[in-house]
Amino acid sequence: MAPVKVSKICCIGAGYVGGPTCAVIALKCPHISVTIVDLNQARIDAWNSPDFKLPIYEPGLEEVVRQARGRNLFFSTDVDKGIREADLIFVSVNTPTKKSGVGAGFSADLTYVESATRRIAAVATSSKIVVEKSTVPCRTAESMRTILEANSKPGTRFDILSNPEFLAEGTAISDLLRPDRVLIGSLQTPEGKDACESLSQIYANWVPRDRILTVGLWSSELSKLAANAMLAQRISSINALSAICEATGANIDEVSHAIGYDSRIGPKFLRASVGFGGSCFQKDILNLVYLSESLHLSQVAAYWRQVVEMNEYQKSRFSKTVVDTLFNTITGKHIAVLGFAFKADTGDTRESAAISLVRDFLLERAYVTIYDPKVDEAQIWQDLSEACPSMPLETIKKQVTIAHSALDACKQKEAVVIATEWKEFKEINWETVYAQMTKPAFVFDGRLILDVEKLRKIGFTVKVIGRGDRV
Repeated sequence: MAPVKVSKICCIGAGYVGGPTCAVIALKCPHISVTIVDLNQARIDAWNSPDFKLPIYEPGLEEVVRQARGRNLFFSTDVDKGIREADLIFVSVNTPTKKSGVGAGFSADLTYVESATRRIAAVATSSKIVVEKSTVPCRTAESMRTILEANSKPGTRFDILSNPEFLAEGTAISDLLRPDRVLIGSLQTPEGKDACESLSQIYANWVPRDRILTVGLWSSELSKLAANAMLAQRISSINALSAICEATGANIDEVSHAIGYDSRIGPKFLRASVGFGGSCFQKDILNLVYLSESLHLSQVAAYWRQVVEMNEYQKSRFSKTVVDTLFNTITGKHIAVLGFAFKADTGDTRESAAISLVRDFLLERAYVTIYDPKVDEAQIWQDLSEACPSMPLETIKKQVTIAHSALDACKQKEAVVIATEWKEFKEINWETVYAQMTKPAFVFDGRLILDVEKLRKIGFTVKVIGRGDRV
């Protein structure tokens, strides 16, 4: 049996992974029809909007969609039609951390994955290659295959592949166009290897063959969790060292620069900060913790859990620094928080450190003004409501204001907190900010992006993560 030549692709899920990934596939494979389906009508309407007001912000994404939409890239809420017509189906639905039941707070909630899998089995009238694109626990493909085989129609067969994404938000399009590697996991059977080759041929339209790695199904699933865990571990390691730097007078920038010169370590992911965020790092590590505990590997679970605990410690430590520096109380004081996205060049706020900081400030009864160039106001209110369940939204809105520029956010404030490393925050007219602030004026740089000496010459008291006051 030869590999299937794929002419139609359906992607279930039009979010941060499915949308950009399949838009790039459509751009690079004009001979393949790509349909992205989602039950969320508002999201599909945004993908189809005439003025290209897409539901997610990602540099370069709009240009890709402009070139491919209507040619061989389509967005639809007709999930069943997409499934029926496709040769290959990407399952790219949300897999959030469970909030209740067994494994709550650690394991992935696979409700959407199972729902999509059952829909494929119910609707498909011909054989399909089903590709697990969502980040899932090890051996999820086994569950998907069991569901598909138990519900398949006569004459239809399903081959399951794992094809995890390794995208970084803010650089997702360049990551897709020039990936370090594309990982495809399959069963090591003739049929599994043929399905793997079918997907490899799609990526080979623009990715060099030596960067397309083919492995076993379970290795592929675990590799995604392992990659994110290793990256997050580096961030927590440098953040742990930043606490030592503050206590000793060392400079974390100098330390990370020095150790990054070691070719065995390298310079990437050694930038101290107020903490990592995003939809993947914490979720995937907690998934690894749960997997380890379910396999009775308690020491392994404790090791990975510490990476998340260090991240939480870094956020609370930074909040405490703000309170301590502002004469041990921020009650009734006005603080500007610049940045609400979890990192620059994205509008995504999931697990953003800014949410934790604002929550801590509200619990201290401070007044907070937030500015972020890409995050919608509705998203900010939703995140703060979830972060402060004991506070009604009306109460939150009495303490929180959303500004439409950095300068407006900083007016008449006692302190400015940098929570996201947006480039525009480096270029603010800090002389103007200082003139409009209550004195003494404080700046807290949680992202190591500001020229500290310049700010001090203007008159600011500046606190930076990873730099102690000792000379």
